[in-house]
Amino acid sequence: MMIGLIDAGLIPMPLWEADCTKRLETIKDIPPGKCIYWFERTDMVRAFEVLGDTVALRGNLSPSLLTTGQPHEVDAAVKHLVDAVWAKGGKLILDGAFGIPDETPVENVRAMFGAARKYAG
Repeated sequence: MMIGLIDAGLIPMPLWEADCTKRLETIKDIPPGKCIYWFERTDMVRAFEVLGDTVALRGNLSPSLLTTGQPHEVDAAVKHLVDAVWAKGGKLILDGAFGIPDETPVENVRAMFGAARKYAG
């Protein structure tokens, strides 16, 4: 189905729920530059190592961190993704594991976007 979408000129963006770290080699069988993989709990550093030349990566900030963490913790999580993926040439769309939960305090949303600007420019 994904190849059919790509052949039709579309860019599929499947949401890979749970931890797919063990499946990264399997899901790499896609034409390079034609897909965005949105990960919930997969190790993004490992995903970049395996898939970095094939797909853009999206997501992975923990919903519990966003909803119950402190702004400095959100900042640190963003910095980790920027340093380990984006700064090494990864195509990264910063987002929550499955979006930003409605319950996320505004301060944490601001911390997320502020950290992205601060560390990724």
